Formats: sequence, structure tokens, C-alpha cells
Amino acid sequence: MAKVSLIYAISDSIGETSESVIKATTSQFVQAKFDIIRVPYVKSVEQVHNIITEAAAEDAIVCYTIVSPELRKAIAESATQKGVEVVDILSPMLKAIENKYGLVPKNQPGLIHALDHEYFKRVAAIEFAIKYDDGKNPWGLLKADLVIIGVSRTSKTPLSMYLANKKIKVANVPLVPEIPPPEELFKISSSKIIGLLIDPYKLNEIRSERLKAMGLSDGANYADLKRITEELDYAKAVMRRIHCTSINVSNRAIEETASMILDYIRKNFPEIDL
Repeated sequence: MAKVSLIYAISDSIGETSESVIKATTSQFVQAKFDIIRVPYVKSVEQVHNIITEAAAEDAIVCYTIVSPELRKAIAESATQKGVEVVDILSPMLKAIENKYGLVPKNQPGLIHALDHEYFKRVAAIEFAIKYDDGKNPWGLLKADLVIIGVSRTSKTPLSMYLANKKIKVANVPLVPEIPPPEELFKISSSKIIGLLIDPYKLNEIRSERLKAMGLSDGANYADLKRITEELDYAKAVMRRIHCTSINVSNRAIEETASMILDYIRKNFPEIDL
């Protein structure tokens, strides 16, 4: 029966990285058996000494991902005293980046998991924007951080996606004279609603180009200046009824409009983490 060798995976966070490295390494030694003992959230020099002492008694290797210089030093000194083989996973990469780019690490444990959390929040916001785009399922308006309203081709969808990448849950609603706005739009705080306005001639130009791209005549009602003016008058009436903030997007890039909205959110909703 093959001898079981112990390898300690210690970390000042949850220890996934060191355990993954150990598993990847030991998979190359099929003739032996290894047990991994994960020791997460190591925070003190005393803990370090206890782990190294235990590893020495078990004739084990210690593999660690520790960002604290104090704890890394304690591990090195204690391992030397006890004759324990140790592998420092992070230090070589940290030193390489410091030397090459002159950067200084934060030495703060658990940052990768904080980044993971931010990533999943962003993904959730993007999925929300897709699910509640263009007035789909008005119940989404009640769950949104922000609702964007406006006539067709005022960049509601691109803005929603841009803001979703900032982890903001955005729903958008098209305003069409023949279709009453969903009742939910009037049940949410007006401070959560942003109306988009545009110069009628600019919108005429945008819609005409859109029709050409689709292989249709730019003389269609969709791009008719009179129709556009009616739509914009209707949209303004809805915005006045709601008492929401409005932004004229006529000569603004999406990034510029998004920046204005982000400033608005920071001012009015400081609890939203941007």
C-alpha cells in the first residue's frame, strides 16, 4: 500500500489557489497518494508556528498563498527552524511585477474573491438589461435600479448595456403615442427614471440611416419629420407627467450620456456601489 503524504495548503484567505496548485502538481505523481489539508484564514504568527510545528511532526510539505509580508517571513523562519519544506506560491510573481513595473502590491488577502463578486454582479446586471430591454415584462421596472424611457433610436438599449457593465440594473421602455406606458412606470419613484430627448432633425437623420441599412425607403413614416415631432411631443408629455429627469442626447456620444447618468446616480443613490 502506497504511503500517504500530507501537503498543507495554507492561506490568509480561503486557500483555493494553493489547493489548486497542489492538485495540479500531485496529479503528475500517479505512483503516490497525497492528502491535502487546507488551512484557511491564517491571520497570526502564532497560527503559523502551530501549523509549521504540526507539519514537521507529520513530515509534510507546506504550500502557501499568504500576502502579508510579516506572515510570509514567519513561515520562512519557522520552516527553517523545523526543517519543513515550504513552497511560496505568490512571492515570485509579486516580486516579478514589482521589479518589472515598479508597482506596489496591496498585500490584502481575499481580493480575487472580491473581484469575483464584482464580476457576478456585472453579469447579473447585464442579464437584467437583456431581460427587461425595450419594455419586455414591465414587472422588471419595479426591480430596476434605473429605468430609461424615450422614443425609438435614442440609444436606450446601448445605454442600458453600458450601465449594466457598471453593475447597474437598468430597464428601458419605448414611448410610442399609440401604446400607453406600462402602469408600473407610474408606481416607481420618478428619481429612478431618466428620459431621453433628441432634436427631431437629428432623429430624422438617424432613422433614415437605419431604414437604409435595412434596405427600406427612408421616406417611411418611421423617419417622417412630422411623425417624429409627434412622438417627441408625446414623450415630453409622459416625462412631465412623471416629473423625471431628462437628458438631450442629440449631439452626445453614449459614453458622455452614460457619464451624466452615473453622476446623477452617485448624487441621488449613494447606496449603489459603482
